Order: sequence, then C-alpha cells, then structure tokens
Amino acid sequence: MPLRTHLALLTAGLAAATCLTAAGPAQATSHACSPSVSIDRFSDALDKTTYDDTFVGNLSALTVDRDGSLAALSDRSSLFRLDAKTLSPRSVALLADETGAPLDSEGLVADRDGTYLVTSETEPSVRRYSRTGEILDRLPVPDDLRVSPAGRGQANGTFEGLTLLPGGRTLVASMEYALSGDPADTVRFQTWTRQGSHFRLAARYTYRTDPGLGVPEIQATPDGRLLVLERGFTAGVGNTVRLYLADPRHAMKKTLLTDLVTCPSLGATAKQPQPNPLLDNIEGMTITDRTRNTLKILLVSDDNQNAAQTTRFYFLRVRV
Repeated sequence: MPLRTHLALLTAGLAAATCLTAAGPAQATSHACSPSVSIDRFSDALDKTTYDDTFVGNLSALTVDRDGSLAALSDRSSLFRLDAKTLSPRSVALLADETGAPLDSEGLVADRDGTYLVTSETEPSVRRYSRTGEILDRLPVPDDLRVSPAGRGQANGTFEGLTLLPGGRTLVASMEYALSGDPADTVRFQTWTRQGSHFRLAARYTYRTDPGLGVPEIQATPDGRLLVLERGFTAGVGNTVRLYLADPRHAMKKTLLTDLVTCPSLGATAKQPQPNPLLDNIEGMTITDRTRNTLKILLVSDDNQNAAQTTRFYFLRVRV
C-alpha cells in the first residue's frame, strides 16, 4: 500500500480519537506554539497501563505501519502495535539481540516490505526484525561510533533517531550526544544506502545542537529535509524540547520551528517541575499525514517507568 494511503488511513483513525485526551479536554481547533507549529491536543490514555502483562511505557519511537496503524517502540525491547482510533495496544512483540539479551531500543522504521528497522544504543546497532520479532539482518556500524572503549561513543548516548529518506533508499540514524573528543554540541548522523535486500554504509553528517541538548529523534520530510527533536532536562526545572528543520543537502543548516515551552498547556498537568506542564521527556516522533505545506506530527514521551513522569502523546501541525 502506498505511503500516502497509509497516512490517510492513520489520519482518519486519529481524527476519530479526539476524545482520547485523559488530562485535559480534546481540542477542536489548533493552538499556536509558533508561526510554524500548533498543537491540536494531547492524550495521556496509555500512561501507566499494561497490555498482555507488558508495561506500556518507556516509549522511545513511533512509526506509521504499512496498514495505517501505529507501531511504538519501548526502550525495554517491547514493540507495540497501536490502534489508530484509540491508541490502544493490539499486539506486542519482544525484541532481543542475537544472544537473546534485551535491547536498549530507541529508533524505529517500518520498512516497505513490512519489516522493522530498530536501533539499540547498547553497542550501538541497527537490526532488521520480522513483524513477530525475529532478527533478519544486522547493518554495519563504523567502529568510531561504537561505545567506548570499542569506539568513541558515549554510553547511553548513541543511536536514538532513525528514519528513511523519501524513496526508501537512504536510512539515517542520529547519535544522541557527541563522540568523545568532539565538541559537546556536535552529533553525527550516519547514513546507509539500500543495496538489494541489505544496506551498506554511506555518508555521514555533522549536526550542531543547542547548548546542553541532545537529539532523541529525527524524521524525514517528504522533500528530503529532516525534522530534528532536541531535548534536555534540568533537575528542579524540567524538560527543554525544541523542534528544528535541518537540510542534509545544505551542511545540515537548521531552522527553529518551535520551542515546545511556548505551546498552550491545554489543561495538562505535570508530576514534577516543568516550565510548561504540557512538557515531559519527549523522545518519539512520526509524520501521520501531510498536505501541500503542512505536516501532522505525532510525538510521544518516554516516562522511564517513573511515577514522576507521564506517557503522553502530542498531536501537532507543522508548516515546513
């Protein structure tokens, strides 16, 4: 099924879910965060829930599946299929490495053949999984990106974001933080190009973050640019979450779309100090629909299975 059809199916389902919001009323109109971004609504419907004896939380990535549903990835190795109308889980697959050990799974792409590409920041790695969780392939990773002492990667700071560029031939993974020896504001974006049923290493890009922030997620736009989430946390203050548009064809020059602290709170509440009670530890992002110059974006926060944090979905409109 073509991507446009996938997105149309998902949009129809999400539109029917406007009454989902558990912490604040559903919104019928858009609310501006900036000239480029507005927030329609949010949902806490999955916060601190379980499915099939599996905790539904720790969500680090989202993707639109080939049938128009959502897939959501937990950094505790759980891959959930979510109903497009209610966000309710419909299935879960448990992922593991080649030895059966759990992953620190962070990035997710639903590929055109129905398989999933998944990053883990343990090594780091990118693996291809079947829909039921079997390993089908493992992509090569440059030695210097590996976690120290094997390379220059920081523990818990490697592959976080993952996306396919338009056409499906180029895969991009973003490091969360700088390599050892690099400036603190410099992160690497590694690419692979499709070669038959496999991917081979390709170009690498340098991206400059704002001071003190890392990159938890990236998402390719239909014209080949990248939406980039930058995120940080300050104890006693809360989260900083900013959305940028970057262009790998022009030295990764970035443009601020919004700082989410400027969004209306829509009646949200926070369980710990936040500069805006709407904010939490946002890690996942996917494009659910598009018009000529507007993208519908779905974000999700990772609650770290922590009573002071929330699993929250955010429904945005972004003009690019």
